[in-house]
Amino acid sequence: MKEKITPFKRLIKLLSLDKKDLYQILFYSIFYGFVSLSLPLGIQSIINLIQGGRVSLSWIVLVLVVVIGVIFLGILQILQLRITENIQQKIFIRSSFEFAYRFPKFKFHSYYNDHLPELANRFFDTIGTQKGVSKLILDYSSAFLQIIFGLILLSLYHPFFILFGFFLFILLYLIFRFSFDKGLETSLKESKFKYKVANWLQEIAHNHVTFKNNSKHEFALQRNDYLTDKYLYHRESHFKVLVNQYKQMIAFKVILTAGLLLVGGFLVINQQMNIGQFVAAEIIILLVINSVEKIILGIETLYDVLTSIEKIGLVTDLEMEEESTHQPTKDCFYKIQLELENIAFKFPDSKEDILKNIHLTVKPGEKIFLDGVNGSGKTTLLRIIGGLMQPSKGLFYVNDDSLRKLDLDAYRCQIGMVTSGQALFHGTILENITLNDPEISNERVKEMIQVLHLKDFIKAHPNGLDAQVFPDGKLVPSSVAQKIILARVLIKNPKILILEEPMDHLDTQQEMEIIDYLTDAKHPWTLLVTSRNNYWKQKSQRQIILEKGTIVADIKNK
Repeated sequence: MKEKITPFKRLIKLLSLDKKDLYQILFYSIFYGFVSLSLPLGIQSIINLIQGGRVSLSWIVLVLVVVIGVIFLGILQILQLRITENIQQKIFIRSSFEFAYRFPKFKFHSYYNDHLPELANRFFDTIGTQKGVSKLILDYSSAFLQIIFGLILLSLYHPFFILFGFFLFILLYLIFRFSFDKGLETSLKESKFKYKVANWLQEIAHNHVTFKNNSKHEFALQRNDYLTDKYLYHRESHFKVLVNQYKQMIAFKVILTAGLLLVGGFLVINQQMNIGQFVAAEIIILLVINSVEKIILGIETLYDVLTSIEKIGLVTDLEMEEESTHQPTKDCFYKIQLELENIAFKFPDSKEDILKNIHLTVKPGEKIFLDGVNGSGKTTLLRIIGGLMQPSKGLFYVNDDSLRKLDLDAYRCQIGMVTSGQALFHGTILENITLNDPEISNERVKEMIQVLHLKDFIKAHPNGLDAQVFPDGKLVPSSVAQKIILARVLIKNPKILILEEPMDHLDTQQEMEIIDYLTDAKHPWTLLVTSRNNYWKQKSQRQIILEKGTIVADIKNK
């Protein structure tokens, strides 16, 4: 069983990537602590000199030293800010590439119950992580060091302050021990419903035409009201934890401030401390109390960081496809024959097989039409053949080698696939067709434009192939979008073409011409297609009929 990674372990793992930067910040924080706590000593000396009642060179020198110390502290803070900015930038870059790399590589079953666009929204937690980690590094490093150095310095004034140090650490321990887990739990629940609200708003935006009707609009508002109510409940629960922690901090400050003023005054009256030492000690105590306050107030930021890291981790923990170490021979995919033996497939939450007892051999260059009613298993079968999904049982051979032994990426490079849900991305028409592949020639692009009847659309646009396409192909006719996606698939002459309803928005004449092109024997690719257009049946060499997940007929056309 895979070990569960706690939010704290994720935070440590994240920070370990920037050890060098953290050591620099720690180094500067140590200097900052020494200098900031040396200032009260300087002030103590100045007060003692002032009590002498005359201006001296020593007094002026001490004033200059204190001022220089303040300037030096400012320089150290700027250096720390520069380092934390570098860390923030690196966190953003790593996270973006982590998401971009992983999303196409996730195994189907790992995200079966999730909506990938909603998971992609978790990237926005990177921003919270950036800001929060930066604040924690600066505040917590300086605060803890200032507390430690301050207590050491106070203990030199009087042994009583050692007891103060013990009391201080016991307080911090109790606050973290009894309320931290509850605070993290409520923060995670709050974040969960925050994303549910965001996802529902996306659904409303995606289906805005549906919700234009007043009665249906009411449903959208009711669902939003339910989700926001849940969010507010968990937000309030989290806020109560924070309030309790702040109450403890305020009580601590009141008791400590009153106690130390009384004890300090008693020590001065009994001549165990002079007035300069008393003032310096009180300044140090105020610095220590402020550091404790900074730590406690920073707990909310710590909750936010741990929650953000956990939400990102839920995405990066999804199981990825294994990269095969087996390298196929150079001519392994010169011609591809596919063999499926006793293939079955079942979805993770399903009790019954969607596919069962599938026996199929596909020879190189065959043009095959898959037929059957909705739910018969056509799409699932095509996606298994395309390497997008792994069968639950059975054997899948590619040129007599099990697909599990082959390099899956090398196999997919031989496949051109159009699936339902594919869309254009934000970029130029040319980028949507070629994906900036330098191996694709201009002549090949022109050929695809001609074959797929894209010429008129491109010529009508002032920027031609450099015309910008909006996300999801917005403002582009659906028929043109389908042609561009098909051009993207055909541009590199794949060995295998897998098409799911590839041209249901095209007019009949254009669709027939493209079907003639795709099924022409001069094109050596293997073709497997599902469509509502019966013209595919006439042009295909084989018609395979599925019913309830099994092949009930395999008809060869004359």
